[in-house]
Parts: sequence; structure tokens; C-alpha cells
Amino acid sequence: MSEKKFYQPMSGNEMPRFGGPATFMRLPAVELSEELDAAFIGVPFDIGASNRPGARLAPREIRDESRMLRPFNVSTGADPFNSLTVADIGDVPINTFNLQKSIQIIEDYYDEVMEKGVTPLTIGGDHTIALPILRALKKKHGPVGLIHVDAHADINDEMFGEKIAHGTPFRRAVEEGLLDCDRVVQIGLRGTGYSIDEYDWSRDQGFRVVQAEECWHKSLAPLMEEVREKVGGGPVHISFDIDGLDPAFAPGTGTAEVGGLTVMQGIEIVRGCKGLDVVGCDLVEVSPPFDTSRNTSVVAANLLYEMLCVLPGVNYVTR
Repeated sequence: MSEKKFYQPMSGNEMPRFGGPATFMRLPAVELSEELDAAFIGVPFDIGASNRPGARLAPREIRDESRMLRPFNVSTGADPFNSLTVADIGDVPINTFNLQKSIQIIEDYYDEVMEKGVTPLTIGGDHTIALPILRALKKKHGPVGLIHVDAHADINDEMFGEKIAHGTPFRRAVEEGLLDCDRVVQIGLRGTGYSIDEYDWSRDQGFRVVQAEECWHKSLAPLMEEVREKVGGGPVHISFDIDGLDPAFAPGTGTAEVGGLTVMQGIEIVRGCKGLDVVGCDLVEVSPPFDTSRNTSVVAANLLYEMLCVLPGVNYVTR
């Protein structure tokens, strides 16, 4: 049995931050294999988006803005790159012109990721991609719990007559038995809608719905204690739509809604997942054409790193 290999992000002292490979955190670009514990995967897909386009460009941009991240999490003590074998395995080769074919391509790709026993850290892409990812996760883990951060519930029955789009994935996921509905929490929902019943379908399934107003002006550490209690006891997927954050922090997104979460609250949510059986993560809906400062991609890269830090098997260093 060969010795376990721990890939390391390229140091800024080895190569200037503006140089080196355009991979997440300048990690090695490798092929999918059973040697990996976790992998960053891009899904350059936005043909399910209903408003601003551009999320197809996010994997490349987020990778670029991840170049300032260092390997050790000084704030939490997480030491992911000396705990897990992590690399960047590139992008899913979606079909730019056909949504349905792309959904199948993504599902097939993640089926292989599951077969290799690799935990996916997905760089989206619009939120449509959550559906094929959850389909693959179910084949490996059964119905999963879900921590879903978003301005929108994404439970539409259809959009423009279509059953699969970025506003429908979690209704389809329930219908297909992909979710353990008693272990689902949606955080940050807000904005205008069509009736007072906007989130009742979620509640009727057993979801805990946390509207953004419940989060204003406070730490979310107490909320995450409740979340861990609800979703614990089984595999969990984290699905983080960047528009869950207020556009003051993340303007580069397709469907911005005011009154959202702060960056600090977003970090609290992810860090609050420590100790859960996290089997997959996605960060979606960054739209670089609307991200003129590139701050949205910086935030997204940092949130993906924080997701890596809460995966099972990551060691924490204490003083």
C-alpha cells in the first residue's frame, strides 16, 4: 500500500500569487482517482438561469481569486491539506446548447466521483446543477440532509413551462426522493414574491425555513446549534447560493435581493457545519460579468475553502 500523498497549494513564496496554475488555491490539477479524499470541480453552466447570465464563467474566476488563500485556517485551527488528499480535477464538460443533455452529463460525472469515494466541492454554475449532483449523491449515500443558503427557496414547480431550471431543483429533489426532508434547512430566504404562501411548500415538506429577517443584526452561531440538531445523524450536502448574501457583499450574481446575510454570517453558517457528515458542497450563482470589483468571487473562494475545512477527517490544531 502506497503512502498517502498530501497535495499542497503553491506557496506565495515559491511563485508570486499572480503566477502559477489557474487551479483552486493553485493546487495540482490531477485526474479523478481513488487516491483523492476531496476534489474541487467546476461546472461552467448557466443555461438554467432566468435573469442575469454569466455563471458559466464563475469556476475560472473563482479559481483565479482563490490565489490569495493560504493552506492553514488560523481562525479555526483547521489543517485540511495535511489531513485530506485534495486537488482540482477540472471542469465537467457540459453541453453549452442543451440543458437536458448537460444535466445528464453532470449526473454521470458525479456518479464517477461517487464511485471513486471522492467528496465533491463544486464551483458553479447556476443552481440548476444541484439537482444532478443530488441524484448522484443519493446513489451513494441514500437521501441526504441539506443546508441550503439562498435568497430564494428554488422550489418552483416550473419556469417558463420547464421543470428543470435554477428555480426548481429542490422541488424536483423532493419529488425524486433525493432529500431526507426532515433534515433540510433553508437559510436567508427573502424578497418579494407572489403570495404570503411563498415558503409554505418547503414547510409542508418538513424543511426548517429561516427567513433573512430572523438573521438580521445577530450572530448565527446559536442558529447553527439548532441546524446541527436538525440535520445531524446522516449525510448532509451544503448548497450555498451566493445571493444568500446581501448584494452589498456579493453584487456579482444573477438574481440579487437586498436585506441578505453578511459575509460573516455566511462564514458562521459554514463553520457551524463542523461535526456533520458533510458528503458534498456546492457554491453557485456567481456571475463574473456583474462582479466588476471581483469581490464576489473572492468571497466565493473563501466560502469554498471554509467548506473544505469542515469536511469529515479534517484535523484541527489547538494551542
